[in-house]
Amino acid sequence: MITGTTILIALAVVAGLVLMFVVVKYNGLVVARNLYRNSFAQIDVQLKRRYDLIPNLVETAKAYMGHERETLEAVIAARNQASGARSAAAANPGDPAAMVALGQAEAGLGGTLGRLFALSEAYPDLKANQTMMQLSEELTSTENRVAFARQAYNDAVMQFNNQREVFPTNIIAGMFNFTAAQSFEITNPAEREVVKVQF
Repeated sequence: MITGTTILIALAVVAGLVLMFVVVKYNGLVVARNLYRNSFAQIDVQLKRRYDLIPNLVETAKAYMGHERETLEAVIAARNQASGARSAAAANPGDPAAMVALGQAEAGLGGTLGRLFALSEAYPDLKANQTMMQLSEELTSTENRVAFARQAYNDAVMQFNNQREVFPTNIIAGMFNFTAAQSFEITNPAEREVVKVQF
């Protein structure tokens, strides 16, 4: 015969199992979110390094390319815009608007750097300058690191988004307001290429 106590015990066990399920799924979402945030922190470090190199590159080029002032100013303006977008994205790496803005700013910076390097081809003394060669090498190395960090971030975002969209985790994600994260992509296919530095 089933007693009231047995029913209460069965309900408590079921409630405990449901609670444990919710906790496990919630914790899995938190871990996945922290993983993509950490992955963005790696991008952030490399972008900051890149932005720190650009003023030195422009200063070195300025000595040789005095009449190319417009291009040099465009590089600095694009660097400042990208740096601001990086700060906004670093504050909330999952924010779709911040990640799109960062991708657009990075595309603009890549375009202006490409113009700077194309113009520098006309200045043999600049191409032969040891500081310029060293800065170019560091910038190329940093570009490669950014590409690897971007791939790791995008993989972590995909893992988080997949986890939050599958049933039944999507119910937990909705209950606790886990919103979709945005990957970091350069929007213009021509600007997806790493800046080529050749001196």
